[in-house]
Amino acid sequence: MVMTRRSLAGLAAAILSLSIAPAWAAPNEIRVDWATYNPLSLVLKEKKLLEKEFEADKIAVRWVFSAGSNKALEFLNAGSLDIGSTAGAAALIAKINGNPIKAVGVFSRPEWTALVTRADSGVTKVADLKGKTVAVTRGTDPHIFLVRSLDSVGLTEKDVKLVLLQHADGKTALLRKDVDAWAGLDPIMAQAEVEEGAKLFFRKAEDNTWGVLNAREEFAQQNPQIVARVLKVYEEARQWALKNPDELKKLLVAETKLPDAVIAKQLERTDLANASTSVASTKETILAAGLALQKAGVIESKSDVKATVDALIDTRFAVSPK
Repeated sequence: MVMTRRSLAGLAAAILSLSIAPAWAAPNEIRVDWATYNPLSLVLKEKKLLEKEFEADKIAVRWVFSAGSNKALEFLNAGSLDIGSTAGAAALIAKINGNPIKAVGVFSRPEWTALVTRADSGVTKVADLKGKTVAVTRGTDPHIFLVRSLDSVGLTEKDVKLVLLQHADGKTALLRKDVDAWAGLDPIMAQAEVEEGAKLFFRKAEDNTWGVLNAREEFAQQNPQIVARVLKVYEEARQWALKNPDELKKLLVAETKLPDAVIAKQLERTDLANASTSVASTKETILAAGLALQKAGVIESKSDVKATVDALIDTRFAVSPK
């Protein structure tokens, strides 16, 4: 076949256009969760910070509600979320179980869980739970906290009767006297404490793992620029929250429909000042939780917890606090 000068020029132009075409194509939409246990997510959502960040790129933002770490992890695994907020140890268990996620950032350092009971239950310490019924949401920080608490007094999950409920239903079951105790989660736990006289009979702040932001591995690999920009906006929200604590409380009150006193109790237990988007700071806490869970039999003995923590935590997107 004989090619004319015109056809050769056309072919050269086509090859050149391919060579300079961008290798990355931005998605039309990113799916991010919001949760009442993640106050900064409400700042982003209500102030439309992500929408403003990606407006020029014509990238829409879809907000998905997470009722707990377990739900966020389910959504990530199913591909219906791109970035979701969970407890660090919950993300580790999910990773061990094959959920393809990367922990890319931090949203808070909270004491958001404790063991809760009623004043009339007769439960005053962890050892009293032997043979008792305990409401819990499996795969969340409250569940992990319960397992570690039981282990601290020589008990396991087999020594109690677990009633598997989502967090809000666990609180209801406790107050209705359907269970003896509940592994609680703020702000629902704060509501039970402030409004219903529930008792936090066992607290241990250091056994609460940090709130981490997780991205689907595929999404993070294909869209590192977007992940980095989401974390940048999260850091802006954190700085805003630190400077405007009263406004932050108002946002939470408006979204949760809970009284000021309840939200104040939640925020009292939520450390935003010492939490930045650098996920490396969570590594030791998540590892300690993982090893404790392995000792308690929740994680199989053959699992390499340290290697999984290393695979989970991705520090490429760290944002320096201002």
